[in-house]
Amino acid sequence: MNNVVLKGYKVTKLEFVNRHDNGTKVQLGNKVSYNVKYDGTRVCIGELSVETFDKQAEDKFGVKIVLTGIFEYNPEKEKEIIHVATFKELYPLCKSIIIAVSANAGIPPIIIPPFDVEGHDIYRFEKPQK
Repeated sequence: MNNVVLKGYKVTKLEFVNRHDNGTKVQLGNKVSYNVKYDGTRVCIGELSVETFDKQAEDKFGVKIVLTGIFEYNPEKEKEIIHVATFKELYPLCKSIIIAVSANAGIPPIIIPPFDVEGHDIYRFEKPQK
């Protein structure tokens, strides 16, 4: 078995705001957050939130998506490895949805930059066992 297998995903939130006049130049900023919840079996749920916005006027332009994925994972692997693997499965899906939404809104497609999840610290918060 691979480290993870994506069983399904859904968009749980999608917001698109464009209140700029045509031809307005936009300087994009991005925010990414990710969390994985384990249920004690071989299944985990990853929730990816990606936001891209106008750095000069966040209230006038932005796209926010929250994507939830259900994964089967190898319980012999460390949770940090599972975290990275599930992120790498969901991020390209999120990227393609943002491209499609922006292109269908009649603006040049927004292509979010690659994100090096392995270059960031991963924090583990364990719930105490009952």
